[in-house]
Amino acid sequence: MNWHTTDLHDENPGTQVLLPILRSFGGRTAFEGRVATVEVNEDNVRVVEALESEEPGSVLVVDGGGSTNCALVGDRLAGIAVERGLAGIIINGCVRDIAQLATMDMGVLALAPNPRASGKLGHGARNVSVSFGGVRFDVGGHVYADEDGVIVAPRPLV
Repeated sequence: MNWHTTDLHDENPGTQVLLPILRSFGGRTAFEGRVATVEVNEDNVRVVEALESEEPGSVLVVDGGGSTNCALVGDRLAGIAVERGLAGIIINGCVRDIAQLATMDMGVLALAPNPRASGKLGHGARNVSVSFGGVRFDVGGHVYADEDGVIVAPRPLV
């Protein structure tokens, strides 16, 4: 990694900064990539679809509405992301299997852990702009995450 969110933000003052609401659960604390999005409500079918089809190097941003009622991603889904070469997953919701997530070579940011699985009804939308934590994530934008936080830009910065 040859960048830090602090330096990128200083050099690009128009970048958005995510409020410090998420915790790191993945084996990688710093990651970056093209934004792909999913918007769901306690249902992870669209998350699975996205993980199985997004480009390697992407960061899947999942807007779960901030629900802490269930987990949207666990070790099985994170394993798909690792296999497919995604850089990370950012979740406005919960994760589970956190001991396993910590061993996986990818970034995972989420609100909290929750052992309860999500619904499987297929509700939600992919490839839509989502907003949470004071920022807007647009498909095709670029996200950078490290120990200092998360920044979002309309294009790659490095």
